[in-house]
Amino acid sequence: MSIENILMPQLGESVTEGTIEKWLVKPGDKVNIYDPIAEVVTDKVNAEIPSSFTGTIKELIANEGEALQVGTIICSVEVTNGSTEQATAQPEESNVSSAILNANIPKQKEENEIKETASDSSNKKRYSPAVLRLAQEHNIDLELVEGTGLECRITRKDLQKLIENGQMPQKDTSVVETVPQVEEVKTEAKVRDVSVQSAVGAGDIEIPVSSIRRAIAKNMVRSSQEVPHAWMMMEVDVTDLVSYRDSIKNEFKAKEGFNITYFAFFIKAVARALKEFPMMNSVWADDKIIQKKDIHISIAVATEDALFVPVIKHADEKSIKGIAKEIHELSTIVRNGKLRSEHIQGGTFTVNNTGSFGSVQSMGIINHPQAAIIQVESIVKRPVIMEGGMFAARDMVNLCLSLDHRILDGLICGKFLNRVKEILENVNKDSMSVY
Repeated sequence: MSIENILMPQLGESVTEGTIEKWLVKPGDKVNIYDPIAEVVTDKVNAEIPSSFTGTIKELIANEGEALQVGTIICSVEVTNGSTEQATAQPEESNVSSAILNANIPKQKEENEIKETASDSSNKKRYSPAVLRLAQEHNIDLELVEGTGLECRITRKDLQKLIENGQMPQKDTSVVETVPQVEEVKTEAKVRDVSVQSAVGAGDIEIPVSSIRRAIAKNMVRSSQEVPHAWMMMEVDVTDLVSYRDSIKNEFKAKEGFNITYFAFFIKAVARALKEFPMMNSVWADDKIIQKKDIHISIAVATEDALFVPVIKHADEKSIKGIAKEIHELSTIVRNGKLRSEHIQGGTFTVNNTGSFGSVQSMGIINHPQAAIIQVESIVKRPVIMEGGMFAARDMVNLCLSLDHRILDGLICGKFLNRVKEILENVNKDSMSVY
């Protein structure tokens, strides 16, 4: 029996300290190797720290909310068998690679060949928390998965590849297994997992979350938590645009094989205005603002039960026809379930066609790390007072802009929206040719 220390790991090459967000164990709790013991937050990643040992928690040395340098002792474990394995923290952010707790793991004692052989045969049964979580979410039978990690251990990348390819070996849920009595679950992390499982009742449907959907969800949560949103709305008279589009839509569809939509005109107008106001085409990078040279417009495409955000690359260099074609192709890819990560990467500004749902006013969540998003609302006919005091029925639309107040302010956003308004209110075959 010995007392072993667990240290604050280095979660990334440039990370020098981490903060204990929450302890998942308490003194006296028994833990197995790889069991999560604490949630740690750094400036680059949030992660669960797994235990490096099998034993009993002796003392929690670090306090919740305390920032500690890498290599600082955070807790001690009373180890009974003296055998340890290398454990890996599993970051929650998609752009951070797995961080190895290289400060915590002493060299494993030499064993005889018989013990090594027995250990090799059981490697697949030792899974990291991330592997167990993915397997549970997608009902993957880990016994049928071939691992590519050290000593054929199953890694998170192995499961992600199976999920993306749709080749997931499923557990046979028709067989009821007899589960031996196990030690009471004590950590809050495990309790949460059990609660989620027990919440699924008869007739409920479990819908696996795809890797693409998970990336979008994390980005939206991050945006709502980190970005100081501000909003602005402008009313635009698009009567000439409606008239011009209606005059060419049938001929265009017959010639090109796809529809010329109002949305293509809005994207072209936004892309043209972004050329004139490049600060709107910026992204937040913590210690600096990056003004992007290329204009890549993210658009929202809805399916029956989800919303995805593919990207039209170099939108400012494309004609109305070219933009309309990309809208059609990206929408087809999304609805056929063939969207890949490269389709949603690189966006610098988002234009969302909320008007397709009948909305007339909305406030979008900024697609982090972009600076802004425009919601294009429904085009509706309304009586408008014209010059001379006369009323006329006009086609009107609201453009709703959400902006990151760290990057932008009302002055530049007002000028930008006014320029988009000016372009859209003067659409004709000469000012905005389809071809």
